[in-house]
Order: sequence, then structure tokens, then C-alpha cells
Amino acid sequence: MPVSGIVSALIVGLIIGALGRLVLPGKQSIPIWLTIVVGVVAAFIGTFLANALGVGDTRGIDWIEVIIQVALAAVGVSLVAGFYSRKRVS
Repeated sequence: MPVSGIVSALIVGLIIGALGRLVLPGKQSIPIWLTIVVGVVAAFIGTFLANALGVGDTRGIDWIEVIIQVALAAVGVSLVAGFYSRKRVS
């Protein structure tokens, strides 16, 4: 994978992870690097799901794909925040 692909994956992961955190109520006490990782994973899985559903490649902005990615990021951030805070308390 070229460097530009890695950089773009990190930028997309940051955006998707941040949007996932925004839709969750309350404070999530996880570091930004973990938000990026969750966002990158959610972006990859969301793209796969959108393509499997046949809505991954439409004209213009793929809004359904973005919604799937953000929803997955919100679930991922919620799960990771629960595990992360539980690990830090113990």
C-alpha cells in the first residue's frame, strides 16, 4: 500500500471515528489514537457492508455508506470506551 493510501486511511479513520464519538451521548474517555483505530476499522467494515448491500458505489457522495461507517464507529467507540475504562479502573 502506498504512503498516500495509508495517510488517506488515517484521515478517513479520524473523521469517521470523530463522527462516531459525536453521535454518542456523554464523554468517552479513550485516547485519540484509539478513536482513529476504531474509525479505520469501521470505515473498512462499513465499505464492505455497503458493497455487499449494493449501495457502495453510487453517483455523488455515498451517504448510505457513510451512515453505515459512522454507525459502526459509534458502536465500536462505545464498546472500546467500556473496555478501556474498565481496564484502567482495575
